[in-house]
Amino acid sequence: MTHELQIPVEQTAEASAPEVSIVIPCLNEENSIGIVVEKAKRAIEMMGVSGEVIVADNGSTDRSVEIALSKGARVVPVAQKGYGSALRGGIEAARGRIIVIGDADDSYDFLEAPKLVAKIKEGYDLVVGSRFKGHILPGAMPWTSKIGNPIMTFTINLLFKVNTSDSQSGMRAFTKEAYRKMQLQATGMEFASEMLIKAGKAKLKIAEVPITLHPDKRGRPPHLRPIRDGWRHLKLMLTYSPTVLFLIPGLTLMLIGLALMGSQLLAPMDKPIWLFGRLKMDFHWAMLGSLLTLAGYQVINAHFMAKIYSVTHRFQEEDKVLKAAFRYLNAERVLLLSLIVIAIGLAMDGWVLWDWLKRGYGELVSGHTRLVIFGSTLIALGIQTFFNAFVFSILCEGYYRDSTLN
Repeated sequence: MTHELQIPVEQTAEASAPEVSIVIPCLNEENSIGIVVEKAKRAIEMMGVSGEVIVADNGSTDRSVEIALSKGARVVPVAQKGYGSALRGGIEAARGRIIVIGDADDSYDFLEAPKLVAKIKEGYDLVVGSRFKGHILPGAMPWTSKIGNPIMTFTINLLFKVNTSDSQSGMRAFTKEAYRKMQLQATGMEFASEMLIKAGKAKLKIAEVPITLHPDKRGRPPHLRPIRDGWRHLKLMLTYSPTVLFLIPGLTLMLIGLALMGSQLLAPMDKPIWLFGRLKMDFHWAMLGSLLTLAGYQVINAHFMAKIYSVTHRFQEEDKVLKAAFRYLNAERVLLLSLIVIAIGLAMDGWVLWDWLKRGYGELVSGHTRLVIFGSTLIALGIQTFFNAFVFSILCEGYYRDSTLN
């Protein structure tokens, strides 16, 4: 018998929409799912509103589904694996205006849900239950999480100005409208971070209420994998912060590279530069400068590509810098600029070649080698710019179509 056939008739889509939907992701939680569903139903009664309890089952092979159904929950099977996938499947099936989420292992007490819903009714879009503002009972949180959670919370606050005390809390409440605005896509544990990041970018009103974290009753190894899931959280944060991931490293590399090459151009044509009277800085440093300049420039280009992608796919609001840049830098102008840069580089290398031929194919002086490196760098920058202009043009088709630039 399939799960869908066991769903009570009164809980089908034809029923009147409830005020609150409590969504519980579940994977083999037979030890705790019964008590969790009971607490969720009691919480709805305490609030005095119409509600439903949804168990988003992610492929349980134990008695979790049977127990959840027996306790009166609506079971929504979610085929795509992952914590985020289960939650998204359950939330999308929910019919309530207000959604409350929490884990199925009874580590979060759903009897505290009314506090979160009350904040939503005050006008907030997203309410996070903060374990660090409340209580963490002995044995409720492993030492890895006690270290990792504050680090991730600090990083999210630093990059996205969310101002939360518990970015990884699994107990939250939000409106269905806010959920649609956030357009969440994460499939794993990084769902918690993505929600806060996108809530911040969407300028949603966020609040926190203190809650208590209890030792779980799962009776099985945890689904959380600290290293794997920690990396997925970090990768997500960096992906949604292209300035930190691309622009700052790119500018740093390029400025150091230009400084190294520029210092070589200021040196006498036939002599190296001596730094502090001891460190010889000859054309070898110009080669390093060329490498750093080219690498930095390409990383900067990646920054703008990521920005355009983020705007066109609505990961973030329209960027003012992009808006100004595309007002004045169309593909034709960039292509012309790239050709000018290439021409200057060819002229520099051509002059060195002509002088070398005139001298009878002799050994190049140090200054000429520096000019070759500088000219070749300009040629490479021009070629990068030329082809990147076409990539930007392709990306910008969506940008111009979806933005309010004009």
